[in-house]
Amino acid sequence: MTRRRSRSQAAQTQRPRSKRSLKASLQRAPLGARLLVASLVLVLVLLPLAGAGLTYNFRQSATASFDSRLESQLNALLAGIRVDSVGQQLQLNRSLGDARFERVYSGWYWQVSDGADLSLASRSLWDQRLPMPQHEEGVNVYEVTGPRHETLRMIERDIQLPGDANAVHVALAGSTHELDREVGRFERLLIVSLATFGVLLLGGLALQMRWGLAPLRRMSANLRAVEEGEAERLDTELPAELKEVALAMNSVLERDRRLIERGRAAAGNLAHALKTPVSVLKTQAERFPPEQRKPIHTELSRIDEAVRHHLARASAAGGAAFSGRIAIARTIEPVVQGLSRLAQRRGLRFHADIDPDAMARIDPQDLQELTGNLLENALRWAAHEVRLTVKSAEHGANLRIEDDGPGMTRAQSEAALARGVRLDARGPGSGLGLAIVEDLMALYGGSLRLDRAALGGLLADVWLPVSPVSPHAVLPPSRSDPPPRHSD
Repeated sequence: MTRRRSRSQAAQTQRPRSKRSLKASLQRAPLGARLLVASLVLVLVLLPLAGAGLTYNFRQSATASFDSRLESQLNALLAGIRVDSVGQQLQLNRSLGDARFERVYSGWYWQVSDGADLSLASRSLWDQRLPMPQHEEGVNVYEVTGPRHETLRMIERDIQLPGDANAVHVALAGSTHELDREVGRFERLLIVSLATFGVLLLGGLALQMRWGLAPLRRMSANLRAVEEGEAERLDTELPAELKEVALAMNSVLERDRRLIERGRAAAGNLAHALKTPVSVLKTQAERFPPEQRKPIHTELSRIDEAVRHHLARASAAGGAAFSGRIAIARTIEPVVQGLSRLAQRRGLRFHADIDPDAMARIDPQDLQELTGNLLENALRWAAHEVRLTVKSAEHGANLRIEDDGPGMTRAQSEAALARGVRLDARGPGSGLGLAIVEDLMALYGGSLRLDRAALGGLLADVWLPVSPVSPHAVLPPSRSDPPPRHSD
């Protein structure tokens, strides 16, 4: 019993979730798709209703016309009926002019009866008789089932003939097959016409929506150009409703640009303001004994490196917002050439495989600092070989730097990305290299992954998206695999 309840509760929970997901999908649907679906629904609802109304009116009109023909035939029949004064028999003294009344079971019939012995019928009835339902006074028209179970439209009335004391009942009927065929032909033509009209209407609405939404598409393209750094402002040659939005967004972009430039200038001024006092303090520290001089130099170096770190972040923040796409190969060429010479002096093999078409949106100075930090770190720890690989990838570029050094443990790789943490205090450096690289990745929407290289040492895998605000900018990948090794 408990299991059944839990299943029913799970089903009830699943239904609201599916409804919410459907609602969320509809809310995220593009404007063009929304308008087109709404138009399609209206066409599918209104055109069948219009078709049903037109068919009903046509059937009513065709039935009225058919009844008018029956009434004309009935009047002709009434004009030709008389009672023979000698034999007291009903007679028809004229032809109705329609051969169908003479052909057996043709679908057109008439009969006259006084309810007693007097009766007269068309040859087409043969040995059958039309039904005599209860009727009201005057002319009555209704449908009945005639010979061979055929549906007939019958008109009848009672009249008083000269020489006959009893009222005579006269009925004339015609098959509805012709009427139904005419209505069916109209329905087929109407369906084809409405379907053609619906397709043309939807096509016209699609063209109208495409033309009407063209300014929005142009505005979206402008936003992508600003996002990619290919433009600084939005185009304001738009309809009045969108022009105000574009002007407001341009104002926000300009204000942000001024604020960023002001912040970068303030950071630069602060760095220059601190450089001189730090230099003076370093000079003054030379007068102290060696045991006091060393801790003072250490603290002053920490101040200097912290200033450099935050200046790099401030510079990168501005570059991330307004830099355009750059060719990676051309940008890092000076860094690669300089460090390849350094590798030769140290007796290391340096291989560089750089895709000339690789592009990324990053400030050139930040890309050089990123590449330089990682290569310097690899050269410091490599035993014999360092490899640099740059390849184009979907929505970005991939940089891989490998060495054959000792590698890292997982804890060491996590510590290496912490600012100011050094795994080996014996060598030169401040411990900021990899931390600065990770800060740059966060600013540019990329990722830095440390792993075991194929050469046996450290693999630094850098992903740079085409845009820091692109939907394809990814978070740093999971470090579930055993990572590598060292920091600068």
